[in-house]
Amino acid sequence: MEEWSIQELQHKMTTGELSSRQLCELYLERIQQIDRSGPALNSIIELNPDALGIAESLDQERKTGKVRGLLHGVPVLIKDNIDTADRMTTSAGSLALEGSIAAYDAFLVERLRLGGAVILGKTNLSEWANFRSEHSVSGWSSRGGQTRNPYALDRNPCGSSSGSAVAVAANLCAAAVGSETDGSIVCPSHTNGIVGIKPTLGLVSRSGIIPIAHSQDTAGPMARSVADAAILLEVLAGVDPRDPATARSAGQAAVDYPAFLDPAGMKGARIGVARGYFGFDARVDQIMETCLLAMKEQGAELVDPVELFDESKLGKSEYEVLLYEFKADLNAYLAALGPDAPVHSLEQIIQFNKAHQARVMPYFGQERMIKAQAKGPLTQKRYQNALRRNLRLSRQEGIDAMLQKYRLQAIVAPTGGPAWLIDLVTGDRFSGGGFSSLAALAGYPHITVPAGYIFGLPVGISFFASAWQESSLVRLAFAFEQATQVRRPPQFLPSVELRQGK
Repeated sequence: MEEWSIQELQHKMTTGELSSRQLCELYLERIQQIDRSGPALNSIIELNPDALGIAESLDQERKTGKVRGLLHGVPVLIKDNIDTADRMTTSAGSLALEGSIAAYDAFLVERLRLGGAVILGKTNLSEWANFRSEHSVSGWSSRGGQTRNPYALDRNPCGSSSGSAVAVAANLCAAAVGSETDGSIVCPSHTNGIVGIKPTLGLVSRSGIIPIAHSQDTAGPMARSVADAAILLEVLAGVDPRDPATARSAGQAAVDYPAFLDPAGMKGARIGVARGYFGFDARVDQIMETCLLAMKEQGAELVDPVELFDESKLGKSEYEVLLYEFKADLNAYLAALGPDAPVHSLEQIIQFNKAHQARVMPYFGQERMIKAQAKGPLTQKRYQNALRRNLRLSRQEGIDAMLQKYRLQAIVAPTGGPAWLIDLVTGDRFSGGGFSSLAALAGYPHITVPAGYIFGLPVGISFFASAWQESSLVRLAFAFEQATQVRRPPQFLPSVELRQGK
């Protein structure tokens, strides 16, 4: 299948070249050929048994002249930590929640259905969104197994939204939804050569999503282009009475993100260069210099460098907050599950994992869960002080300070290095450096866009700014994307081919 955009899919359905059902059938056939067999990417944990029926009903609506929007009849995939009140389970990749059926759709699922999207299935992920062990393997879950990078099958896809990124990169869907606490959208997006948007906290509702931490969690779009990501973001965003954080988006967020897809959007923009995130890999630096030159050629004014607060100094306090909130938030989610759910507390999950160690923990343990279980309530001073410190240093003394000091529309940095080898023995070996934590801690928007390749492995560039600046970032990211046209589809190679060069 060609890398059809959402706009192209709409055109094909409008002209009658393809129906939504036929489109879903094409994607399902490709999933069978590439994900389940062939390269065996293993990105999809479960298919929606009702997808074709839903597509048929949307085709009927189109025949009567009703088209809900740009996602009408378009197949999308969602991460397996997002509730769907249908015949699919929601498990966060864990056998402890195998068979758990949500009583209600997540709010973002309601939005997708209202917008006419066909939820084709759920994607594999790093189990519990990578908050089980300190020695985990990204893209592995006890329910779904190991997801593989489509650019080199022995390489890691990063996580925790591993399956969503791989499925998009491999053309198994039109677009997908991932979730992030710190890096879980942007890292797999950049590692798999796609666009990922981590929105401002509160732009997209968290209700109905298995949580890690309410102070950082958000869902967001993952797509092959900035345009497709913007189309998906427009549908996902909305005020949800079940998530009080979304009330802050009223009057702050843009309504029509595709309206900001301006190929001349770089002209006159002041963009800061966060040099503190460079230097971990000379090849990444070379790619970034090419990107910066392209921005200048498109009329951007670069402020180089800008010195952000060193996010490595926030590592301990971030972890402290995540441990406290994971226990509180996950217990609240599990307690709300119906009586037929397999587990209803973090303590029960820990016990389940111990009882089924051979299947659940063959490669790594559950140290983070055990540490979280030992934490007290959110009223404790230790938690509150750590949270206040994180927000102050990442916002007022971090991103906001630099934007105001240099009068910037956005700041750029490398998203990370190339994908590392899958290693079930010793766990993840990140290729070093990159940006995610400061925007994650602040709850601020962050977009990664394909920037280049190292031995055929994708590398992304990050655009980030202050709260509710998604529209500005979409404009800049789109202009950069259109000027550089970096992305190329994966070839499902067994390993990197060194003769490809840098």
